[in-house]
Amino acid sequence: MPETITVGGRTVGAGERCYIIAEIGINHNGSLDLAKKLIDSACDAGCDAVKFQKRTPELCVPPSQRDVRRDTPWGLITYLDYRYKVEFGEAEYGEIARHCSQRGISWFASCWDEPSVDFIEQFEPACHKVASASLTDRGLLVRLKATGRPVMLSTGMSTMDQIRGSVAELDRERLLLAHATSCYPCPPEELNLRMIPALRAEFSVPTGYSGHEVGLQTTCAAVVMGACFVERHITLDRAMWGGDQAASVEPSGLARLVRDIRVIEAALGDGVKRVYDSEVPVMQKLRRVGA
Repeated sequence: MPETITVGGRTVGAGERCYIIAEIGINHNGSLDLAKKLIDSACDAGCDAVKFQKRTPELCVPPSQRDVRRDTPWGLITYLDYRYKVEFGEAEYGEIARHCSQRGISWFASCWDEPSVDFIEQFEPACHKVASASLTDRGLLVRLKATGRPVMLSTGMSTMDQIRGSVAELDRERLLLAHATSCYPCPPEELNLRMIPALRAEFSVPTGYSGHEVGLQTTCAAVVMGACFVERHITLDRAMWGGDQAASVEPSGLARLVRDIRVIEAALGDGVKRVYDSEVPVMQKLRRVGA
């Protein structure tokens, strides 16, 4: 299996710079202006890509939930109506594609159903993402495989047997696995970061991390554990309305996260012991007995 895969013109995998994804998801709350500001924040922080979510509401909302009424920024409306409010159409995604191109950042989406895959395909995304909730959706996996694009499979709320079954449905030459725990926000004791090397060892594909925790240090730890890509939800303000906002990273935190990941990468080195030139004068000054 390949140790690296090209995503949006960037090589992702072993020995490469960590591919950093800022998930906008639905934190734009249906506002194209807010979506653009979030794209700008990701660009300014130095991220490699932004990610959205795309659903066909009548397919993705269970019948039992469609008429449930919910308090929203648009008032008390049904859950199905709410899902429509936060979905972007062709005009909005066309503008998102244009804005990302202008800012020089890749973008893609988690598609939750087959028609959404067909919709997003017209914009030639950098790759496709399978949300953890969709891991067992064989029809969706088959449709994503048929696009020929890289597929990033998130593994939250799933057993190892379920993960194996889904991997078998996809093209491992174009597959990336993301370790995740689907709790929002996720407590540290449930992050289980040691799954990152475990998944990589079993499946031999580029393996990363999709985090939903509060704070930055555990995402940095994921990079130390070998994550070749990381994904975090982003927001302009964690106090904003929306279920994902509290587990998201604000612009200043995102900039720190990218900075710290790049420092960690430089510090990890290659595992080959050597005497650095900077050590020589110190050695000459302090070592009393030579070899």
